[in-house]
Amino acid sequence: MMRKGKLLLLLLLLSAGLRAQNLSDLIISEAMPGNPSSVTDEYGEHADWIELFNTSEGTVNFGGCFLTDDPSDLTKCQITKDDRSTRLGPRQVTLLFADGDSTRGTYHLNFTLPRGGTVYLVSNDGRTIIDSIDIPADLPEGMSISKFAHDNKELEFNDVHPSAPSPRSLNGKHNQKTRAQVMEETDPHGWTLTLISVTVVFVALFILFLIYNLSGNIFSGKYKRNRKSRTPDDETAAAVAMALRLHCADDAVPAAIAMALHMHLGEGVHDFEPGIITIKQAGMSAWNDKKLLFRRSPDKL
Repeated sequence: MMRKGKLLLLLLLLSAGLRAQNLSDLIISEAMPGNPSSVTDEYGEHADWIELFNTSEGTVNFGGCFLTDDPSDLTKCQITKDDRSTRLGPRQVTLLFADGDSTRGTYHLNFTLPRGGTVYLVSNDGRTIIDSIDIPADLPEGMSISKFAHDNKELEFNDVHPSAPSPRSLNGKHNQKTRAQVMEETDPHGWTLTLISVTVVFVALFILFLIYNLSGNIFSGKYKRNRKSRTPDDETAAAVAMALRLHCADDAVPAAIAMALHMHLGEGVHDFEPGIITIKQAGMSAWNDKKLLFRRSPDKL
């Protein structure tokens, strides 16, 4: 059992590690050449920048990957492997500055973004192209080229066009209103939400009342199944009474027998009455003899 537990834990750790290293979940979501004022680097300069986005729900470490603007040189600029900040969380973005000097830090590249060219993101094997983005030659000044998702839940970035720069934020339907925002506009005082909440609580309480009331009646015996009466019909009762009268001299005896038969056939005997216990006579064995359980009085020992 211990070996199976350790093996299961190892498989979970390996699967988590593989999920965290899935570089194919990275995309180049936006790029901007000739950055006039959209964002500054840690030196306060307005350099060209590239935005990477993690489309998965796991952490991806892009350290060791390459970025290049030359398809014949896929290992032109490698991102350092020694920086722990290269671990990109789920649905997170980061910026890399293409200022032509990679010695300035982990997030600086040794080339600038060319208009009319293509930027490639290459896996850490130096051969596999993960993603790319084309920069139009006629890209207007102060605009970026962005990949947009029609549905931010599915994250299918198949719409690429120039747009106002939006560094470090998810491209897509930023102006799309949530349900909470729509409800706030349509019902600013919250009457609809209040009515729905009160209705839900009332219905839940009513259902609980029915459940507890029904179960209480069942356990208390109120809803017992009606037993079918076995009272004899008039002809049978008359025949029994006549037979008893012919064989018995005392009128009290047939009356008692008739009453006993009536109660027995009508299931009116006290065995069915609550609060009354019938102790049957013990058999031949003394193990079932209830009187042996009582303590005898000292004067009768």
